[in-house]
Amino acid sequence: MVTRRSFMRQLGVAGAAGVYFGETLIAGPAQADVRVKPPAKAPSKVWLDANENSAGPPASAIEAMVQNAPHAWRYHFDEFGEFARLIAASEQISPAQVLFGVGSSEVIASAIGAFTSESKPMITASPTYDIIVQLARAMGKAVVEIPLTAPQWSYPVKLLAEEAKKAGGGMIYLCNPNNPTGSITSVEDVRWLVGNLPPDTVLLVDEAYLEFADPAKVESAIKYVREDKSVVVTRTFSKIYGMAGVRAGFGCARPDLISAMNPFMDNVIPYLGVRAAMAALQEKSTLVPERRKNNARIRTELCQWLEQNKVRYIPSQANFVMIDVKRDVREFSSAMFREGVAVGRPFPPLNTMLRVTIGSAADMQRFRQAFLKVYSA
Repeated sequence: MVTRRSFMRQLGVAGAAGVYFGETLIAGPAQADVRVKPPAKAPSKVWLDANENSAGPPASAIEAMVQNAPHAWRYHFDEFGEFARLIAASEQISPAQVLFGVGSSEVIASAIGAFTSESKPMITASPTYDIIVQLARAMGKAVVEIPLTAPQWSYPVKLLAEEAKKAGGGMIYLCNPNNPTGSITSVEDVRWLVGNLPPDTVLLVDEAYLEFADPAKVESAIKYVREDKSVVVTRTFSKIYGMAGVRAGFGCARPDLISAMNPFMDNVIPYLGVRAAMAALQEKSTLVPERRKNNARIRTELCQWLEQNKVRYIPSQANFVMIDVKRDVREFSSAMFREGVAVGRPFPPLNTMLRVTIGSAADMQRFRQAFLKVYSA
């Protein structure tokens, strides 16, 4: 059996590390240096560069990590089934339709390994979560990128389907809401794509930011998993649950698709991450709406401020906003960092667009102060 460890060895240790830790490596120099090795006596920074949630883990998750820390010397293979059952109950599917991983990125990587090849591409829109695109290329997979549809910044679903048909199959990657634009692909477009998938084509919907979106405007593609469609949906506890440092995520799909992905998985995730995620799931019905509402309020305040200052931005349904700074974003980002605010890295071809994470109200006040100073310079 091909395991994730042997698979990554085949790629080469250096190459694999370059892909899996690409967020830091392709960030702006200033942010990358500090993220890797903070300087002594570094001034207080506002971290709005990686779409983290400053609300942090819920109290129940923190308590679960503290209580279970003494037991972290074991892998706890015997307890992973309980995690899968809890996820399944939360999403109204069966445990056989669940695959969990070290964040959702590991699950996405396994799908790339299972459903793409040198001839059957990963097909996506641009710009999107480019680390996944880099990963596919590093794995020797074919990649097809099509520009997002302006001005909605949505995925061009008919063109994606055409490319899959032309290639004789593969995997379509759709991030909804999309990273870095924060835009959504409509319920109707996703429905059309699921109903018109060419043979031998799997649709992967990355829902890392779904919980931040207005439920009236977007819905989870897990409904298509329940209908046994050729759809894989990935989620993470890194974003709305505030556990980016915990590394827990999962995917949902038909059992045959799960079986195809499983050989590319390590099938071991941090035990404290499992316990924290399980505790957080118990609060899902109240925690997610509360955090969604708070994020939307602060995001709206930022967007209204941008409008007042005649600064163009892309309307967002996520916990970040793309802002047009009308100059090279790398230089702008470095200037912001010198003002004490870390903001997002470049996302070509949107080279004048700055991605900023929605932080606390205090964080955003500091962002506005620094932004106005740099923008007006």
